[in-house]
Amino acid sequence: MLTCVEVEPQVAATAAVIWLHGLGSNGHDFEAILPELRLPADAPVRFIFPHSPSMPVTVNGGMVMPAWYDILEMGAGRKLNTAQLRDSAAQVSELVEREIARGIPSERIILAGFSQGGAVAYQAALSFPKPLAGLLTLSTYFPTSDTIEYADANRTIPIEIMHGSYDPVVLPAMGEDARDDLIAAGFKPNWSTYPMEHQVCMPQIKDIAAWLSARLGL
Repeated sequence: MLTCVEVEPQVAATAAVIWLHGLGSNGHDFEAILPELRLPADAPVRFIFPHSPSMPVTVNGGMVMPAWYDILEMGAGRKLNTAQLRDSAAQVSELVEREIARGIPSERIILAGFSQGGAVAYQAALSFPKPLAGLLTLSTYFPTSDTIEYADANRTIPIEIMHGSYDPVVLPAMGEDARDDLIAAGFKPNWSTYPMEHQVCMPQIKDIAAWLSARLGL
């Protein structure tokens, strides 16, 4: 089981958000934006921020760092270790199952991810065999869109895609490709862009809060 930062609500949790960080970061990264979401004080949402394993990353000279999978080549035609990505997605699915075992219905669980974490979230959420509350992907791409086996249970999952218009790391075109692949597969993702690079910004954080509130009835 992945180790995680867990932030418990002030009341008994009836929903959960599992949020995956990007390359070289850790579970504390997005924990820091929770106060900025300004969710109701009595929101019954448990936030779970898993730590990725550490591994050598080829594009960074083989340096060992937190990563969900190895990246072999950068650019729009990015090459990566898809077996590692799928393994990370399977570990995230285990976290979802743990939340279900802790009493949270799958329909009240959201998966979110930034950059590498978003690529894993696509794979994990869209192949998960029980219905989820939503999928939030930030500044990311969908490298397993050609190989994923979509789960019937999540064919109508709400998908929110957010990207920086000036992102030099994961090019906006890569996010658009993810959107288009989803539409071609029968999904109805919502696409939003923000005037930023490979990061998050305050207007986006407000939109995330509104989306989470709508999905979870906060």
